[in-house]
Amino acid sequence: MTRPPIDLRPLRARRCRAAAVQAACVAVSVFMGLPIVLIGLAVSPDTLGSFVGAVGTVPALGNSVLVGLYTVALSLVVGAPAGYALARHAFRGRDAYQVFLLLARALPIVVLSVPLATMFLRLGGYDTVFAVTLLHTTLALPTTVLITASIFVAVPPDYEEAARVFGCTRFEAARRVVVPLALPGLAASSIFTFVLSWNEVLGAAVLTIGHRTLPAQVLGSLAEAPQAYRFAGGFALILPALLFILVMRRYLVNMWGTTLR
Repeated sequence: MTRPPIDLRPLRARRCRAAAVQAACVAVSVFMGLPIVLIGLAVSPDTLGSFVGAVGTVPALGNSVLVGLYTVALSLVVGAPAGYALARHAFRGRDAYQVFLLLARALPIVVLSVPLATMFLRLGGYDTVFAVTLLHTTLALPTTVLITASIFVAVPPDYEEAARVFGCTRFEAARRVVVPLALPGLAASSIFTFVLSWNEVLGAAVLTIGHRTLPAQVLGSLAEAPQAYRFAGGFALILPALLFILVMRRYLVNMWGTTLR
């Protein structure tokens, strides 16, 4: 008895789709990585030294670090409880609330920064780290809330109920059970917020003059800066994002349901 011939067309089609996806990933990676490679090749120790030694670079670097850390802390203090509420409680208008959160990200930064600059000028808070922190927190909160909500959804509610059976209050159950289990995702959310704050330039340039962050300082110096300074500034701005991808890639991939082996 002869066996019917095996139809290899589905296997060939699957291999072709996999090859097409792989080729698309390589093309996107090359497109995104080529500017980084060109900037890295153009930077030398001398150009980095001239950039670091320029007036205002070190204070601007300190301001960027402070604004980033303050933004992460404030975003977690406000956004993590909101994400927990979205994950654990079903209430009327929850879906509309999540869509409303995204409206802050849909608005151009100028729409937020100009009214904030006017408000801070009247209240005496203009040209401060605090002013830039509030703007960056406004930009980061929607992402923080939605990411933390997806993180807390992945933690089974049965763990909290078991902790409450053993005498924990709702707050203690969340602090002792939920937060440790969600800590990797919260760390990834924090680093994402820090990178968002680090790279934001327009709002910081509008809200500050003498206490600018590093991106705003580089932007304000581009007109009269030499070419070496520009390349060194671009390298300094790219480096934290590269470190973020290197350190947090496992957490980020796990958040979207895939595990790196």
